Amino acid sequence: MSTLTLAACAEMIYTDLPFVQRVEKIAARGLQVEMWNWTTKDLKELAATGATFSSMTGYISGNLTEPDAVEEFLESARRSVEAAEIIDSPRLNVHGTGLDGEGHPVRPVEVVTPDMWLTARDTLARLAEIGRAAGRVFTLENLNLPVDHAGTPFALAKDTRTLVKAVDSPHLKMNLDLYHCQIGEGNLIETCRESLPWIGEIQVADVPGRCQPGTGEINYAGVARALRAMGYEGVVGMEAFASGDSDAALDDFVAAFSEGGGA
Repeated sequence: MSTLTLAACAEMIYTDLPFVQRVEKIAARGLQVEMWNWTTKDLKELAATGATFSSMTGYISGNLTEPDAVEEFLESARRSVEAAEIIDSPRLNVHGTGLDGEGHPVRPVEVVTPDMWLTARDTLARLAEIGRAAGRVFTLENLNLPVDHAGTPFALAKDTRTLVKAVDSPHLKMNLDLYHCQIGEGNLIETCRESLPWIGEIQVADVPGRCQPGTGEINYAGVARALRAMGYEGVVGMEAFASGDSDAALDDFVAAFSEGGGA
């Protein structure tokens, strides 16, 4: 049985505290820390906490398919790599298109054309080269269309897997988000199994509500057992709101993903 490394997203819990204190609270639990937009953070202050960072957003603007937006996307990825060096984040997360502050596509797409697929593959190959040069890994996250991210191209896990496989670089992996996958596709354990060689990280929240494991319909203890059995040894990050107290939410998360948890 493999061992899972646990992390929590500081954007969604302890929200009554300043961001640096959220990071400290998560790190004090022995968990790695995830965050989103680095441009709004004092990165040197975060580095000084001594926390281990698992991932951060790997772009600020642009998208994978439109010529002017592709160059904007890659330039912001280069800047993000420089930011990642300050907090030593090994992974930088990207999406199928640029998202606004509410998580909606800046330029929604109704139909993804064959040319868009080919351009996205080429853009991601260039992104992987940025990661290779910097010794970092970019992850491509799946999103859900019905609830949170309508109009996002390459949103499904099968889409992100197709693109990551096509690029075939150790510096581009999947960020397999099981909250989004449950809403958009389901079949979580088999999706993990099919995606295993290309997973760089797994993120979790329960459905409905996007709160911590145990608040919804997903049997995360069963998912955890399956991940160990299939040999997954990477990070599982709780990217979820707390249904109540943040400490209790982390308790629930750790219990679900600890060996023997939820039994």
